[in-house]
Amino acid sequence: MSHSARPARFTLDPAFTVGEAGPRLFGAFVEHLGRCVYTGIHEPDHPAADEAGLRTDVLALIRELGVTTIRYPGGNFVSGYKWEDSVGPVERRPRRLDLAWRSTETNRFGLSEYLAFLKKLGPQAEPMMALNLGTRGVAEALELQEYANHPAGTELSERRIAHGDKDPYGIRLWCLGNELDGPWQTGHKTAGEYARLAAETARAMRQADPSVELVACGSSSRSMPTFAEWEATVLAETYDLVDHISLHAYYEELDGDRDSFLASAVDMESFIEDTVATCDHIGARLKSKKRITLSFDEWNVWYMSRAQREAATADPADWPEAPRLLEDNYSVTDAVVLGSLLIALLRHADRVAVACLAQLVNVIAPILTEPGGPAWRQTTFHPFAQTSRYGRGQVLDVRVDSPTYATAKYGEVPLLHATAVRDPESGAVTVFAVNRSQDAALPLEVALHGLEVTQVAGHSALADADPEARNTLAAPERVVPHEVSGTTLQGGTLRATLEPLSWNVIRLA
Repeated sequence: MSHSARPARFTLDPAFTVGEAGPRLFGAFVEHLGRCVYTGIHEPDHPAADEAGLRTDVLALIRELGVTTIRYPGGNFVSGYKWEDSVGPVERRPRRLDLAWRSTETNRFGLSEYLAFLKKLGPQAEPMMALNLGTRGVAEALELQEYANHPAGTELSERRIAHGDKDPYGIRLWCLGNELDGPWQTGHKTAGEYARLAAETARAMRQADPSVELVACGSSSRSMPTFAEWEATVLAETYDLVDHISLHAYYEELDGDRDSFLASAVDMESFIEDTVATCDHIGARLKSKKRITLSFDEWNVWYMSRAQREAATADPADWPEAPRLLEDNYSVTDAVVLGSLLIALLRHADRVAVACLAQLVNVIAPILTEPGGPAWRQTTFHPFAQTSRYGRGQVLDVRVDSPTYATAKYGEVPLLHATAVRDPESGAVTVFAVNRSQDAALPLEVALHGLEVTQVAGHSALADADPEARNTLAAPERVVPHEVSGTTLQGGTLRATLEPLSWNVIRLA
């Protein structure tokens, strides 16, 4: 798909903003799935393990990645989870079958270990705890809340203290179940069944602590037959009781249709806008002044079709511990798409309050590890780390005028996907831009109005002559961002050339 060299253009003006990109947009997700926890973040026998069994090499990479809120312990796993199994002396914790991923769960890493892991990451790492509303209900949710958050003086808070955690965990953000619209979910429910249970749980949790922040389950993907109807039914019951509703979306290249894959963010933006419309429709019907925000608490590139083929060949009698599951090794193309998905989230920062990259280590993750061996950055690590670092502040309203290209899935799509974020303290502006063309460079012109920036502080690109290039155990640094020369800022206009199939970060000081 070759294209004319007509430049893509947009204008930036601090008077026109979308909203504030807060730290929670750069969250992640740790599920008891495959090797995310065991031999991912937790491996007591590893040469780099600390006294708690956490891999210090992985902790360093997670800090560099810049993740904030970390959702736990699932995912599908949570719908069979008994929180009591994961507390107290490790040697007494029970081994359980996990139906979600056909594995054996040892519970060696549990609630206390998760909170201690967050503490080691630093103050930006906030817990986001998912509750089991698949096989359990209101009573168990309240018990977990009391164990975790009540200071002292009750059976459950004293049990936590006896287990070695004197201070309450202070978990504010709670997910009311996971993907209960999905027939694959243990304890799958209709919208009406789930709505009642979510409302009852929310009401009870708020009685215990009015300040909790609650996420209701939205649709597990936009392609679900119940999408929008599910959200409407759930919110009709829970609108005044919850703060956010969840969205989940995964994208992959199917049947060699790379042009459509590169335009995945078109679908993500529509999904966000459709969900907002449904939330606001229910708000209007209820005559409520409250605005429900979105928790996009699972998103990534995931080769799900590959995972389904692997699952079909698994031995039904086998319940392995921490098997290698969903360990996608990402290409440059995948990293460019992931960058574009980050741009989509930023472009809707007024309504997306929380977002969690799924997942953090090994399982469809930006970080890969070998048991007993090294840890390294996938290609997708870089766009996330750069966006977390430079993408906080006021998101400026970017209306792109760009050459387009044809896609089988989404019709005509702009070659340029872009956003810009202004740091309110320093006045610095960062432009995030993706060129979706597979074979042509794209000239970019940005008119700057009312911004106090005077120079280009840097232009980095993630691109490669081989769109399939990956970072592997043998070549962990094969793909890294490189500096681009020739980007200028003169007379109020930024001019740059975006390489074919590239993720770009242009910093203006």
